Amino acid sequence: MSTTTARTASNSGLIPDALGYRRSDGRVGIRDNVLVAYLVECAHHVCREIVAPFQEDGNVQVVGFPGCYPNAYAEQIMTRLCLHPNTGAVVLVSLGCESFDRVALADRIRESGRPVRTLVIQETGGTRATVEAGRATVRDALDVLKDTPRTPVAWSDLTVGTICGGSDGTSGLTANPAVGRAFDRLTARGARCVFEETGELIGCEHHMEQRAVTPELGAEIVRTVRKAADYYEVLGHASIAPGNVEGGLTTIEEKSMGAYAKSGASEIRGIIRPGELPPTGGLYLLDVVPDGEPRHGYPNMNDTVEIVELIASGAQVVLFTTGRGSVVGSAVSPVVKVCANPDTYRRMSEDMDIDAGRILAGEASLDEVGDEIVEAIARTVRGEPTKSEALGHQEFQLGYKSFKPSGPACLPV
Repeated sequence: MSTTTARTASNSGLIPDALGYRRSDGRVGIRDNVLVAYLVECAHHVCREIVAPFQEDGNVQVVGFPGCYPNAYAEQIMTRLCLHPNTGAVVLVSLGCESFDRVALADRIRESGRPVRTLVIQETGGTRATVEAGRATVRDALDVLKDTPRTPVAWSDLTVGTICGGSDGTSGLTANPAVGRAFDRLTARGARCVFEETGELIGCEHHMEQRAVTPELGAEIVRTVRKAADYYEVLGHASIAPGNVEGGLTTIEEKSMGAYAKSGASEIRGIIRPGELPPTGGLYLLDVVPDGEPRHGYPNMNDTVEIVELIASGAQVVLFTTGRGSVVGSAVSPVVKVCANPDTYRRMSEDMDIDAGRILAGEASLDEVGDEIVEAIARTVRGEPTKSEALGHQEFQLGYKSFKPSGPACLPV
């Protein structure tokens, strides 16, 4: 693309040289994945065997739900993943006696215009027969997706999520605020940006309250963070791990200040729950701590779970900051790793996309690394694999939670 053409694309809000996949709901995918989805843990092995011959094709991925009895949260997440803009086709794999409503899910996928086939192991003839049928279905889907039309991608087509994991004392100084600068640039261009980890924002609720677009939303933000604090008080721990302490963090409030930095300085437009989609461009808080009585394991302050929740809320790309180091990626949407600590980057550079630790050495500013993150997103949208994609990481985890729908104060018009 010539300089003049690139400038024209940038001024129009388009990402230069980026072509995506326009879906029937108007959203744009940056990948055209075939999802092989198990609807109960008993079908998980069969799905892995279906996908095995396609391992070098990173667009064939396994997702699924392990339980026999899904709840509304699990059904919502699975539906959102199957209808995600990065999803082009779906193979549903059922044992046959679980409670997941495979017919309703297949109908929703079919209505979206995506190819879908349901394989029921008990009816297909067992493991080997289902694996053979699944592999044939994947091959057919890949042939169909070769003809998926491409469309230019604008910044306003993007939903970008962010999460931090393996944080240390450098995270709040380099990677997290650099992502905040990137978020400010993205929201200014019309993108939807989502930050989360309400259990790691304790102590920062009133700062976020002041950034809310309405007083009512500000009050909801305070209530949401207090809910997380109450939850952890019942469970007897906070979202700070021994590894965080070894890396120089001392309290959840100190960790929270670093996590908060990822949100940047833009006004906060709303609160969403996992599987809810941000309605317009701007900055949103994802509430990941369940409503109702605390139950052990439910907060799932687990990077893999939270990445899935960001993707289920529409994220085509996820920014993952880390100080001590992390190797997880995800199915469905690419993960861009932003490394906070220069020593960690030297040890784990094969897993890291951005070296934000250069800020500590005076080799780059927060604004410069923020710009690098935006450019890394643009390269990912153009089809360049992230480090976790290139290494074949497709971590995925989905369990049980319970949420009330967001009220009008959470998503003001």
